Amino acid sequence: MALTHQLKAQVAKWPYALISVLAALSAFGAYTSMYAFRKAFAAGTYPGQQYLHVDYKVWLVIAQIVGYTLSKFYGIRFIAEVKGKKRGLTILVLVGISWLALLGFAIVPAPYNIVFLFVNGFPLGLIWGLVFGYLEGRRSTEFMAAVLSISLIFGSGFVKTIGQTLIHVYHVSEYNMPFLTGVLFAIPLMLFVLMLELMPPQTIEDKLLRTERLPMNADERKHFIIRFLPGIVLTLIIYVLLTIMRDIRDNFEVEIWNSLGIKDRTIYTKIDTQISIIVLVAMSLLILIRKNLKAFSVIHIMIIGGCVLVGASTVMFSLKMISPVSWMTMAGLGLYLGYVPYNAIFFERMIATFHYKGNVGFVMYVADSMGYLGSVSILLIKELGRPNISWDAFFKEGVMIVAIVGGICGILSLIYFLQSARKKTVKESELKFSTI
Repeated sequence: MALTHQLKAQVAKWPYALISVLAALSAFGAYTSMYAFRKAFAAGTYPGQQYLHVDYKVWLVIAQIVGYTLSKFYGIRFIAEVKGKKRGLTILVLVGISWLALLGFAIVPAPYNIVFLFVNGFPLGLIWGLVFGYLEGRRSTEFMAAVLSISLIFGSGFVKTIGQTLIHVYHVSEYNMPFLTGVLFAIPLMLFVLMLELMPPQTIEDKLLRTERLPMNADERKHFIIRFLPGIVLTLIIYVLLTIMRDIRDNFEVEIWNSLGIKDRTIYTKIDTQISIIVLVAMSLLILIRKNLKAFSVIHIMIIGGCVLVGASTVMFSLKMISPVSWMTMAGLGLYLGYVPYNAIFFERMIATFHYKGNVGFVMYVADSMGYLGSVSILLIKELGRPNISWDAFFKEGVMIVAIVGGICGILSLIYFLQSARKKTVKESELKFSTI
């Protein structure tokens, strides 16, 4: 402990830019490593198994998402109130629990091992808020959050490539593969978390530019929701739709590519790496916009543009104007252009724009809890109501809903927050005038 404090004191003396780069890379590495414990199972297809007329893999996905969803509801309070001390240890303990659950999944025969995916999902749902807590409220939060958020894209594809390699090259069973994938990432995870622990606290300039980040009690959380209720409702609609389709792409990407006639084991990493680079560049450029309201508006435009890209690419694919690979690349890029800002900088700039003393974790977990609840609901509707529809056809229908509804809600959200900011400015001007 004393050694950690000494190292943190030394790191605090480094140039701000260097600290930001190291923090960003550490957060990216930690969350990518977490993906090995969360998404490796999705690399398997588990063919020929059904229970209660529902595909076995769908049961696995549902079990994990239910655990993940309940974790998000719990995280609304937990992440809002968590303090910096022992954050790193909490991350390691939670991932350790999820890893033991994967061991249970490997040992216990199907279908009884489904419950272990629920146990696996619950602790992992808290990791994003804990990791992002190291980064929020900084002058360079956009850059650091952009790098962290790339793990949402890259990590999933990278882990599935490793999982497929273990299955097809090293002949590891689909049940043992998730646990063994975790073995490969256990030590990297510990190293990256240790590096995050060396991150110094907010500077005075950080607090002036981005508002001090503080824990929020129940009354403060309630007041925040009431204050921004129309915008939060619109945001939740968009985010729920994006989460559902992003989750379907994430969990059933292997099946979607197979339905499209493409069986390249490395396609997941290839496509997701391209998307990662584009999203990283787009989000990192936001650091150049110092005015919070202007940046918040640009983020809205990025989300709306993502919805448009999803819809346009799907229409073009349906008309046979582009190939399946081009469609999956463009649709994936559109989804992540909309999804990633909510996980990184949307609420960051929202809090900074309105000078609201609180933290990103609370509102992020409100959105996440709704998003994953929607995700598991849609999976059940698909399996029980339309079990014969292929995953690529289901994905195509879903992204068109995202394009239309998400695009409209994005525009309405932008209008609401611009009007709210204008009213805030007028009110502040009136107060200043009345005190003269």
